[in-house]
Amino acid sequence: MGLLLLPAVVLAAVIVYYVLFPKKKSGLDLPPGPKPLPIVGNVFDLPPAGTAEYKHWAKFKDLYGPISSINVLGTPLVVLNDRDALHDLLEKRSTKTSSRPWSPFASELCGYSVFLPVIPYGNKFRYFRKLVHQQMGTKLICSEFRDTQDLESLRFLVRTIERPEEFQKHIKTEASAIILRIIYGYNIEPKKVDPLVSLIEKMMINFSDAFVPLSWAVDIVPSLARLPDWFPGTSFKKTAREWRKTTDQALDTPYNFVMDQMASGTNRASYVSQLMSSKSFKNDNGTGEPTKEDIEAVKATATIMYGGGADTTVSTISSFVLAMIAFPEVQKKAQAEIDSVTGGERLPTFEDQDRMPYINALCKEALRWMPVVPTTTTHVTEEEIEYRGYRIPKGTYLIPSTWWILHNPEIYANPDAFEPERFIAPRDEPDPSDFAFGYGRRICPGRYLAEDSIFMTVARLLAVFNMRKAVDENGKEIDVVIDGTPGLISHPIEYAYSITPRSDKHVEMVRAAERVHPWEENIEDTKNCQDVTDGKDCKAKTTETKDNFITVCPDCESSSDDDMSYNYGSTPVKNPRN
Repeated sequence: MGLLLLPAVVLAAVIVYYVLFPKKKSGLDLPPGPKPLPIVGNVFDLPPAGTAEYKHWAKFKDLYGPISSINVLGTPLVVLNDRDALHDLLEKRSTKTSSRPWSPFASELCGYSVFLPVIPYGNKFRYFRKLVHQQMGTKLICSEFRDTQDLESLRFLVRTIERPEEFQKHIKTEASAIILRIIYGYNIEPKKVDPLVSLIEKMMINFSDAFVPLSWAVDIVPSLARLPDWFPGTSFKKTAREWRKTTDQALDTPYNFVMDQMASGTNRASYVSQLMSSKSFKNDNGTGEPTKEDIEAVKATATIMYGGGADTTVSTISSFVLAMIAFPEVQKKAQAEIDSVTGGERLPTFEDQDRMPYINALCKEALRWMPVVPTTTTHVTEEEIEYRGYRIPKGTYLIPSTWWILHNPEIYANPDAFEPERFIAPRDEPDPSDFAFGYGRRICPGRYLAEDSIFMTVARLLAVFNMRKAVDENGKEIDVVIDGTPGLISHPIEYAYSITPRSDKHVEMVRAAERVHPWEENIEDTKNCQDVTDGKDCKAKTTETKDNFITVCPDCESSSDDDMSYNYGSTPVKNPRN
């Protein structure tokens, strides 16, 4: 019996071998890397759970060189720890290297396949990207948003003066307020947690966790998705359902808010309202009315621009504050430049930017020192490529090690130090924006908006506040640890801080600007609404402003994050999956 089975076993082994290690079309080898194990390949050479990916892949450079590879269950992964290789493969050959990996967990089960960073390269990707480019794809277009950035940065200063202990929360509030106002024409709750901010923030946390490469069992063995929910090892299915529900709410809730505002004629100009009123959509009827696919594109691009744009800006500003604490001499030099331009009598504005070379360099250094996406989102090859004598097969995952590129001492001298001078003559080191915002056809479409927000926030924080180490109960300074969190979007690990106004004069400077731009007055009333979580009637406080009409159930507002049942617009918005 054993002899009869032998041919079948041999045949199976041969099939497995050729699936995992297909025949080389060019006769060239893959880039060097650790020796694979039978069947599973290099699955144990992936970053361990809870480890920052960029640290793991940076080690490959020392072990195997600037271009290395592993093979995970038949899928080659090529790690790029080389600036020229990144440029050659992701910029010059972008037509062959701009696709994305398909993740059964993230793309399919969680519903993230509608978002621009996830869509494979092709017609759909180009259409989605075109919509974004029309509304914020150039510096000139983004300059139209500077009034919003000016106003919200002022409110950020006010919040910090009034509640400095909540400074990290104020960073999130400012970033959210800017993006939501631009994307949806939506004013966030000025003095408390805004439910829409909480909703999309939760979605982005899930999004970041979902795309850690091959960290979910179903991404390694896709057939697990077909197993029943009770089967051991399928808890990912419950997680995916919960995350998809949050995704659907993040897509529908703010979009429906804008449509309600447009129907009543009370909407503010925004990304969504501009697109939905442009009548520029093309379809078979030639009417210019949006199709279902057009609406999906507007929803998805709007949601991911807020989700990605707000979170990445928060990370950069938090890293900047950490740097000011760790490198106080930089803070003093930056404040001196600002005072020389403003006379210490007013807040800096965008009109001052050209006269603040050190602040501009400081903003670049914030992008380089702790990059927001230290391991840039994986690219996938659509054709086999020969490069530097190596073979890179079709379907290879290309992993850009952006953190190492921005910390390579051959490119950036003394890379662990925060030195804005590196971007000023005579040093003139490479602009980190060429790496920090992605590569080729996948470069971040909101880059110019982000750069403007970073400048305004950094300049005004330095103009008004001193940022120092916190002290403990014994008056001893608490040292900060310079490190980033794991995940697609990295943030500085939690650190203690002290932030205080530079003087009473600086506080009055902010208050004077606040009097020119007062908070919008709210008209409060009470009406019945429908709690969309379980269908019960409840009392909701209705806040009506010049631009917004928002209904928030108090019960919903205080409910757990799992509910996320918020109502926006003049009528309650149904959650699509309840």
